[in-house]
Amino acid sequence: MGPGSDFRRLWSAYAVSTYGTWAAFGAFPLIAVRVLHASAFAVSLLEAAGLAVAAVVAFPLGPWVEHRTKLPVMITADLVRFLAMASVPVAYALGLLSYVQLLVVSVVSGAAGLAFTAASGAYLKHLVRGDDLLVANGRFEGTNWVATAAGPPLGGTLVGLLGPVVTVLADSLSYLLSALTVRRIRGDDVATPRDPAARPGVAGLFHGWRFILRDGVLRRLFLNQVLVGGLIMATGPLLAVLLLGEYHVPAWQYGLAFGVPALGGFAGARLSPRLVRRYGRHRVLTASGWLRSLFPLGLAFVRPGVSGLLVLIVVEGLLITCMGVFNPIHATERLQRTPADRAARVLSTWSVGSRLVQAALMVVWGVLAAFTGPLAAITVSGVLLLATPLLLPRRSHPSGPAPAAPAENVRAA
Repeated sequence: MGPGSDFRRLWSAYAVSTYGTWAAFGAFPLIAVRVLHASAFAVSLLEAAGLAVAAVVAFPLGPWVEHRTKLPVMITADLVRFLAMASVPVAYALGLLSYVQLLVVSVVSGAAGLAFTAASGAYLKHLVRGDDLLVANGRFEGTNWVATAAGPPLGGTLVGLLGPVVTVLADSLSYLLSALTVRRIRGDDVATPRDPAARPGVAGLFHGWRFILRDGVLRRLFLNQVLVGGLIMATGPLLAVLLLGEYHVPAWQYGLAFGVPALGGFAGARLSPRLVRRYGRHRVLTASGWLRSLFPLGLAFVRPGVSGLLVLIVVEGLLITCMGVFNPIHATERLQRTPADRAARVLSTWSVGSRLVQAALMVVWGVLAAFTGPLAAITVSGVLLLATPLLLPRRSHPSGPAPAAPAENVRAA
């Protein structure tokens, strides 16, 4: 028996907001350049600072989310993102839009997004059990990659016809629709009662880190995931500079080069549960983890012209297909190894760590590219990625969580 109707509502909420986000992909840098005439450094700062500050702001939210029912948290996070994003077109229409507002909106929406991720992950663990959890994570992963493929071309069309502010408005409305969809979930909610013996204050904020680092499998998965994600994300702006600036690739070809490979992520996510049933979870996790570290080095061979564009599409397609296989298994392993009463805090910690590493590596690789050039910096990232599979779990471990107090279930309002 597969996931039920409440899961489909949760999945639909995720899908609509994800499509909205990808349709508005790149809108803030475009607004900063074309509307506010910001410098290249200011645009880079907008992206990196948005990631880092949102992660710091969201850090205390893990314990807060953990002790609250998850559906109201998700709805509140969506409404906060709706209001924050909607303020951009309103300010633009009034002639009041500023760089500082873009930065604040980026931080607020990013922090709310981390809160939503923590709450939805904890609720997913409560809602979907056993082998269905891998199927559910595969559907989320597939949706993400289809949105990645379809969103930017759609957003690019809207930008060309109506301007970048319209895509931000569409993104804001997607969060409102997501909140309304979550509101339709009728199943039990879940909250973790406060432990009177737990240490309050700053010490309690680091509970998620301690739990991840003490579990050998989670520790290796965390280090592998944040380094792989950080090294890949660090090359994103450099590829844009290389292709659009140095190689003068037309914008539509640039969008196509990153849209088409995303379909491989959808295929990989659909294949992931079947591969696990046939070959076993640990074997598929290890194989896909090794393969996704090999392909990025192929970006070193991207050159001007059609041949270089084809190399980019093939390399990105192979990489993203492997990520589509790996990510649902990784997400399932993480949830199954985490007790229900700690899921929100662990997921929040995981997201914060990933965002901080991504922001830091973006800055480091930006400096590296300034001295060596974009292609050389991209090549260095590919070489370092070859070592990341050494951090993967070395053998299969039981996936059940450590003993913990049962979570308190309450009826959703």
